Amino acid sequence: MDFELSPKTRDLSERLTQFMEAHVYPAEPRFAEEVATGDRWQPTSVMEELKAKARAEGLWNLFLPESEKGFGLTNLEYAPLCEIMGRSIIAPEVFNCSAPDTGNMEVLERYGSPEQKERWLAPLLAGEIRSAFAMTEPAVASSDATNIESSILRDGDHYVINGRKWWTSGIGDPRCAIIIFMGKSSPDNPDRYRQQSMILVPRDTPGIDVKRMLPVFGYDDAPHGHGEVVFDNVRVPVENMLLGEGRGFEIAQGRLGPGRIHHCMRLIGLTERALEKMCVRTKNRVAFGRPIAEQTVTLERIADSRILIDQARLLVLNAAWKMDVAGNKEARKEIAMIKVAVPVMACQVIDWAIQAHGGGGVSDDFGVAYAYALARMLRLADGPDEVHRNQIGRLELKRHH
Repeated sequence: MDFELSPKTRDLSERLTQFMEAHVYPAEPRFAEEVATGDRWQPTSVMEELKAKARAEGLWNLFLPESEKGFGLTNLEYAPLCEIMGRSIIAPEVFNCSAPDTGNMEVLERYGSPEQKERWLAPLLAGEIRSAFAMTEPAVASSDATNIESSILRDGDHYVINGRKWWTSGIGDPRCAIIIFMGKSSPDNPDRYRQQSMILVPRDTPGIDVKRMLPVFGYDDAPHGHGEVVFDNVRVPVENMLLGEGRGFEIAQGRLGPGRIHHCMRLIGLTERALEKMCVRTKNRVAFGRPIAEQTVTLERIADSRILIDQARLLVLNAAWKMDVAGNKEARKEIAMIKVAVPVMACQVIDWAIQAHGGGGVSDDFGVAYAYALARMLRLADGPDEVHRNQIGRLELKRHH
């Protein structure tokens, strides 16, 4: 395996870094101010300005592998770019590379019909609409997705959808036009992995009721957000089914593999920035007669942070390489490994960054508290640590007869 940046990635990396420094980082305070003013759940003008600039500079839809609609980057080529974007909370959307849209676009690209692609993928790729993903349910342990109770039942030339979902990412955004919904279409199928389907549900379909938006450690992630949503006799045409009845798990594995690695890539970038902030803060603060950076405990934490981040990055690059050469299914162990290792690493490093900032670290002044909330949430999103550890353990045991 060769982790040397390809010429294409090196060029895009330099362009992305320059764009971030010139436009994204300076816009962060304005974005926060716009969200805090008036209705929090309205799109911000600064984001639309940044998106227009990114499109004009050709830094758009970088994530789509093996597609003429994107840059055709491999996972390994995309990894360092995703890390750069992950350094800022607002950056992924600027380049149309944010969740859950990236995962939903990949689903449509891989599994959508020509009509579904024309109606939903095209405006998503253009950044004209946003989307949501409805999978997790409050009534069951969704770490085992076969527990899903929501129903997708055929009624003539329609499917009728019923269920209660939560952590439906993207549902708070008024630009959200389409929801990918997972539910049971064949509850009596003896194969528990063929009971579920995924279906496209237009956001304006009658019967969709957003009960509340769910904060993460007090952060509501407006205007994006995560909601608890009730689907009450929601009717959609049969042609909205993705791939076919009973193919939901197949789609989920195709979606969540890239989604998990993208989360890890972005989180490494966010953690790198937290370490940078820790270094700057400790060099400029004096305690007991010398800069905090010169205290042995601080030096150890900075050193350990560098070791942990670089270890995690190498694991992610290895997983990306394995996905490229062997496919997502064959790379499932490597994907599970990074999904455990990276958020745990990030929680530790960002926690040290919080400590280094003293009281300011738990405020909103330096961004490390919000970064910690995101890192901690990612130990649950796209499957909790426990599920991934069990999978890794089982795969390891198979190697020993």
